[in-house]
Amino acid sequence: MGTYDLVVLGGGTAGLTAAIGAASQGARTLLVERDRTGGDCLWTGCVPSKALLTVAERVSAVRTAGTFGVHAGAVTVDLAAAMAHVKQAIATIAPHDSPERLRSEGVEVVRGTGRFTAPDRIEVGGRTVRFARAMVATGAAPLVPPIPGLREMEPLTSDTVWDLTELPRRLVVLGGGPIGAELGQAFARLGSQVTVVEMADGLLPREEPAARELVADALAADGVDVRVRTRAVRVEQHADTAQLVVECDGTEQAVPFDQVLAALGRRPVIDGLGLASAGVAVDHRGAVAVDGRLRTSNPRIYAGGDVTMLLPFTHTASTHGATVVQNALFGLRRSVDHERIPWVTFTSPEVARVGLSVAEARERFGDRARVRTPSHAHLDRAVASGETDGFATLVGDPRGRIVGATVVGPRAGETIGEVVAWMAGGAKLSTIVRSPHAYPTWNEDLTAASLEELRARLHRYRPITGALLRLRRGRTPRR
Repeated sequence: MGTYDLVVLGGGTAGLTAAIGAASQGARTLLVERDRTGGDCLWTGCVPSKALLTVAERVSAVRTAGTFGVHAGAVTVDLAAAMAHVKQAIATIAPHDSPERLRSEGVEVVRGTGRFTAPDRIEVGGRTVRFARAMVATGAAPLVPPIPGLREMEPLTSDTVWDLTELPRRLVVLGGGPIGAELGQAFARLGSQVTVVEMADGLLPREEPAARELVADALAADGVDVRVRTRAVRVEQHADTAQLVVECDGTEQAVPFDQVLAALGRRPVIDGLGLASAGVAVDHRGAVAVDGRLRTSNPRIYAGGDVTMLLPFTHTASTHGATVVQNALFGLRRSVDHERIPWVTFTSPEVARVGLSVAEARERFGDRARVRTPSHAHLDRAVASGETDGFATLVGDPRGRIVGATVVGPRAGETIGEVVAWMAGGAKLSTIVRSPHAYPTWNEDLTAASLEELRARLHRYRPITGALLRLRRGRTPRR
């Protein structure tokens, strides 16, 4: 029956990257996908969400234009037309991830569910396939929490919200993480009455406290009822009205709704894969366990993307796919430095992050951690644009090398890419200011943070430089 050099289970970003990369090197490659190639990013994640956020951003721009002396009148939103834009964006990108494109690159594509039957075999569509190496890249799916009465209401998830054609009048969003914050703000801008329910002390629990506060304020300004330290207890149906009962500080309250969006995280998709038959272990979350080189407990089999529950981002999955090709096919020992992978929450303002937070750096380095945080209140581009609610934080180790950053504000996702490049080169906080940045631009905030560090360093040498200058003045010949 022949042996494939690489069999990939899952046609999302990680699987596509690995399959195309392997085939381009001459490997006999098989990709097995149970649904449609492209994965969550194309169909239910990055592409549709950013398309809808663009619509919401346009709506907000028109509504707030009066601040700049521009008066456009009342704004109405046609959600069906907005969703048509979303679907058009998907349709435009889809051919790049299609089976036809994969086959043109030399990848054999089979639609079905692959199941491991031995450490070096899978079965798909009644056919048994032998492999030298394999990769599990089956992704993740939205979680629906076991809240009494919730499933009966058929809640929306990040998979199904794109089927809406009418705007929910009252929308409850369960979860204040990136998905909940982004979609909660978007639907509020489109005209829904939105309530976000989050059990933690604030939105975006992984971000810097100042970033979390700015995003919460921004959502509130857009009309979102943000409820933190609040637990969803149960869903009740009364005649023609549904309500979510929540508990905060020991007191229950009812929140009426027309739709609920569950945005409480995702779970790895491993059902029916036969991982045990291949000797592939999973961790306590059900994620495929991997080492630093993305190898599973079976040395023939690797895993990447959301099924590993490492960093659940498309660019992480792409990095995983490329790394698996190098390690699985050519015996290299490449690892993925997840501390240098950035992420962005596309709220308004955007929140971009890479590496260590301030708290993590201080836990690791103590008082020797270096932190510089200029505010956008002093950034000329922000002042000119009327968007001064933001900042840039650069985090350094005791030697001053950049180990982390957070940027909050417009185009933060673009700005953070520069920090990643500086980190990759081992640059110090004070280095950035030596590279001229165009004026006025948003990434000048990095220059400001770097300048703060440089000035602090130079201040330590002031007694020496002062003495040298005094000596020089004393030697200046008189005329």
